[in-house]
Amino acid sequence: MEKCYGLIGEHLGHSFSPQIHRMLGGYAYSLYELAPDEVAEFVKSGPLAGMNVTIPYKKTVLPLCDTLSDAARAIGSVNTVVRRPDGSLYGDNTDYYGFIWLLRSAGLDPRGKKVLVLGSGGASLTVQAAAKALGAREVVVISRTGENHYGNLERHADAQMIFNTTPVGMYPEVDRAPLSLEGFPECCGVADLIYNPANTRLLLDAQARRIPCAGGLGMLAAQAKAAAELFLGQEIPEARVGEIVRRIERQTKNIVLVGMPGCGKSTVGRLIARELERPFADTDELVERRCGCTIPELFARQGEAAFRALEHQVLAEIAKESGMVIATGGGIVTNPDNLPLLRQNS
Repeated sequence: MEKCYGLIGEHLGHSFSPQIHRMLGGYAYSLYELAPDEVAEFVKSGPLAGMNVTIPYKKTVLPLCDTLSDAARAIGSVNTVVRRPDGSLYGDNTDYYGFIWLLRSAGLDPRGKKVLVLGSGGASLTVQAAAKALGAREVVVISRTGENHYGNLERHADAQMIFNTTPVGMYPEVDRAPLSLEGFPECCGVADLIYNPANTRLLLDAQARRIPCAGGLGMLAAQAKAAAELFLGQEIPEARVGEIVRRIERQTKNIVLVGMPGCGKSTVGRLIARELERPFADTDELVERRCGCTIPELFARQGEAAFRALEHQVLAEIAKESGMVIATGGGIVTNPDNLPLLRQNS
């Protein structure tokens, strides 16, 4: 019987893990959304020969494992579980390797720097351990409660690197950010473990300030490579990580057409969508569908301001999706509020 693998978590509709694991090993890999009271039985007696674990169960599964890797034991968090031939469970933390790969690939070096880690869950424990191992001068955890929280961030205005391990800003709630970088004038590096959207509001904030930054797709691919090695019992070349990141980006990032009215965006967009077998959307058509009239009629009845507000609303809904071809209205780029929406996943 073919061995099956998968990812367990609470909300997994955003996950790219099945595509990544198919590229790594070609084995069956599925998503399993579990309620908290279902985790123990599934891990202990479920059908999987191995599994990855994501929010919020990375600490939950640790005591369910019969043996742990040194990394998992030291960090206190497990994201990969392997069912051995005798039925016992081995827990490891491949996120550690993944996060270090992400920092190095992005040129983010915490050595000698003060680091803020946003969040206090299982992923936070991994990031804290990695930052300390790479020589961070100080690592401060920011959580919703406790000594250091979002209400007293000003005491850490000297932070030089900020790493987000929370789900704030993750699809579909892409209009949120855990904090603003305005209060951190010394910040010289940002990493966000979120990979959908490709550019979270936190990363867009960093890009606008020309702060080097990285999203979580590289970490996802690198930890998956390390997990696949445990599943398959064989080494996988590290170069595969970069290859997979590039392939996933090509598959998931939207293609957006902008330009003057009447220049052919809709026509070209449909041709691209047909050729690449992607869903197509035209923001002008979506606006007309939403308001129940043509755009000239909307202008005549309510004015340009009403049209631009509805156009922004439509763009916010469609641009957060993945793998689309989107033709936009001729004036969409004249609204500065639309630019982050266009850049987040395209």
